[in-house]
Amino acid sequence: MLALASIAPFVAWGEVPQVVWILLAATGVTHGAYFFWMSRAYEHGDLSLVYPIARSTPAFVPLVAAPLFGESISLGGGAGIAIVVLGIWLVHGGDGGRLRQLSSPAARFAYLTLAATVGYSLLDKAAMANLAAAGWSSAIPRPVVYSLLIAGANTVVFAPLVLHARGLPALRKAARTQLGRATAASLVSFASYTLILAALQTALVSYVVAARQTSVLFAVGLGVALLGERPGRAQLAGALATVGGVVLIALSD
Repeated sequence: MLALASIAPFVAWGEVPQVVWILLAATGVTHGAYFFWMSRAYEHGDLSLVYPIARSTPAFVPLVAAPLFGESISLGGGAGIAIVVLGIWLVHGGDGGRLRQLSSPAARFAYLTLAATVGYSLLDKAAMANLAAAGWSSAIPRPVVYSLLIAGANTVVFAPLVLHARGLPALRKAARTQLGRATAASLVSFASYTLILAALQTALVSYVVAARQTSVLFAVGLGVALLGERPGRAQLAGALATVGGVVLIALSD
């Protein structure tokens, strides 16, 4: 909110199309719900159960993006998206026993998270396409401005949900012990999603959400380096498959 207020005098707000403000209101609700449902999913279940469900976005976005934006996915691009989704499941869902947990509370929150991710991806694609087509005289890039607007809008939704679910004392306790880590995570998240918004100005949303999933490769690497994890063959194969799928998408278009 402070960052948004600091740039406000340097942005010609009249250049923002009216439809973008409508999309911002919708994506603010969707992003806020996404953070809340994702938090609840991780509260109830393991990362290896929640992550592959919540990150199956590339399998569903093209179904809506094609009629909504007129996107045409090539055969190679479609194959790349399928390989990306398979890689995610191999990395985080390689244990067949996880199938028995697909109706658990964690899984149900993960399904809601998935729906929210599909929703905000499509809303933000529409917003960035409209912003890219509009005149822009500000020295501050469009993706930075819109990313800050999203952060402010989803806070209005997310904060009351957290306070209702946990209460102010729990929030104060978390702030005392986790503020530094939470701040670092927020800054990294802001930077990464700003880059996603920049890509959405011109790239197909179906491909952008697939390319995002290369995060699984970094997750495996950081797990080894920082947490001493020892990934199995399924996890390594999944990480490589995810990157291979993204490469296939890039080579196909």
